[in-house]
Amino acid sequence: MQSLYNFIIEPENNRYNNEIEINGKKLIINTTMDDHKFVNRVGIVKSIPLVGKTNIKVGDKVIVHHNVFRRFYDIKGREKNSSSYFKEDMYFCYFDQIFLYTQNNQWKAPLNYCFIKPILNNKKDIITAEKERKHIGILKYGNKSLEALGINEGDLIGFNLNSEYEFIIDNNRLYRMQSKDITIKYEYKGDEVEYNPSWAKGCGGTY
Repeated sequence: MQSLYNFIIEPENNRYNNEIEINGKKLIINTTMDDHKFVNRVGIVKSIPLVGKTNIKVGDKVIVHHNVFRRFYDIKGREKNSSSYFKEDMYFCYFDQIFLYTQNNQWKAPLNYCFIKPILNNKKDIITAEKERKHIGILKYGNKSLEALGINEGDLIGFNLNSEYEFIIDNNRLYRMQSKDITIKYEYKGDEVEYNPSWAKGCGGTY
């Protein structure tokens, strides 16, 4: 069973991440379908498209757009599946709705997507209550277009305003962006520290 232009995927575990585990105990953190932050964004590939080239394979774990598995209420208050729904817990997914995939236990970013790790705001000369520095971070997962520009994973980079799309990957809070959002490559000064909020460390994995 293959779609012409779409991947077919199924959610890993549930469609929503409504619970987290802290110190061996489950904590309910969401009871509604409305907040996209709690939609599961981790899927397993069941088939790849017939048309188009991809390095993604059947069985790969993928990070997808939050609308793929999302449910909503229509104007009459009836609960509905997203337009991606196919059948029996299977969903269509476009190429550009897949942001990361994993092979051999390594995350890889397809197309022009990339993921940035924020850094701690430890600048004493800047008076702010913000825990992380704005518009600067470390490239965690890059892509071929950035590599061609000499920007590689581990580099300190600057990025555009409002380009942050938050994900939790392996208990780390990261920002998904595109290559065009990366504006500059900085030299390390030696005082940069990755910032990961405490709630992300115990959130239960990836979503």
